[in-house]
Amino acid sequence: MTNLTQEENTEKNPIDNYLKEEEKSRKEQSAFVKILALIIIIFIGGVFAIFLFADNREFLENQFGQDSFITKLFVRLTQSNTNKEKAEFSLPFGPRKQNILLLGVDSNGEDSDIWEGTRTDTIVVLNIDPKSKSLNAISIPRDSKVYLPGNNGIQKINAAHAIGGIKMTIRTIEDTLGIRIDKYLMVHDEAVKKIVEALGGVDIYVEKNMHYNDYSGNLHINLTKGRHHLNADEVVGYLRFRHDAMGDIGRTQRQQWFLRGLLQEMQKPETIAKIPDILAVAKKYVKTDMSLYEMSQYAALAKHFDLNNIEIATLPGAPNKKGYTSYWILDPEKTQEVVNRLIYRERVKSDKTQYAASVMYSNDREYDSKTLIDQLEALNIDVKCTGTSNATHAQFIAHTKEVTPEFYNWLRKKVPTVNFRQFVYDPVNYYCADTDFTIILTGQ
Repeated sequence: MTNLTQEENTEKNPIDNYLKEEEKSRKEQSAFVKILALIIIIFIGGVFAIFLFADNREFLENQFGQDSFITKLFVRLTQSNTNKEKAEFSLPFGPRKQNILLLGVDSNGEDSDIWEGTRTDTIVVLNIDPKSKSLNAISIPRDSKVYLPGNNGIQKINAAHAIGGIKMTIRTIEDTLGIRIDKYLMVHDEAVKKIVEALGGVDIYVEKNMHYNDYSGNLHINLTKGRHHLNADEVVGYLRFRHDAMGDIGRTQRQQWFLRGLLQEMQKPETIAKIPDILAVAKKYVKTDMSLYEMSQYAALAKHFDLNNIEIATLPGAPNKKGYTSYWILDPEKTQEVVNRLIYRERVKSDKTQYAASVMYSNDREYDSKTLIDQLEALNIDVKCTGTSNATHAQFIAHTKEVTPEFYNWLRKKVPTVNFRQFVYDPVNYYCADTDFTIILTGQ
């Protein structure tokens, strides 16, 4: 077993160089949080499903008004369910897997159409499998170097929307990854703050003290470590905080943790009274080619998703700077591996008789890590590397094709300590070269 620390492994670990490059070259961005829009709509749809089963027109009219679009929608749907009226839409999915493109767009800095001429801060492809009732997500770095269709040459992928709108963005992603996009959903920067305001705040575990003031940007962050109910301004500060060693990676982890807090808030019974306010935000700051009916159908499916089985990945690659322009150069082989696994759901039949693991832990979890190592070794898992990590939240990171969600489900039944971890697939193993997976232990 090899003991590693981040200080001792600086020269050996290529992620350090990447983080330094990221701090210099990347502008502040909202990143992964934009996917909250889809989740919000999904859970709104889940609440809507209650109305569908209730089949209570009087209740709908009292809550939302006799002529509101919500009342009219559900009256139409309940009529369709009782065969009084032919449904105007078909189900948006059969047994076929669906690819939903999620885009977070920045502000164009002008008092004009918020969707025109904007770049995509965030690009995420969700793969939904109705048969297994599961969800995978691939995050595409906004600086990825790609060819844009229509003789637009080589550009960063986030420029596709600014140049050719949603059509060019979809075609670029389809050509680059060799997949089909079925539906899209775009979210504007301002949506995050407005939705948290509508909810009245979100419970979030702040993993460390965060203090920062940017008077020119009117950003003031003053958060202490611990669990808090954050208001809209505090959530924005939590998501935008960037002054730590993990750079964009640390920010992305916080944003993903925020999503969990948001989901928990959306599931509270009292949220039903806030639906009109949330819908008003979505109407202004969310753009999609999905109808409300289609979204309600996705909502019915989403109620079966297990948050602990959502598999996520970022397209593998490496930073490269040409002049004053920084690109993310995708690794073709490993990118295809990620697409095959998360989009096409390819699985390999493993004949492995022993798995190798690394265990990384925060300073306050060293004792727990020793217990975890003993438990893993009792299952004939070879723990090759251990060491400290400044990762902000707990994760289970698969590095090889043999480590599937099914394997993770088996492992967490045997070792409860690995429960409630975000399942990440990363074929580029920065932690320990010859291991199949990494477990990160932190306070939360």
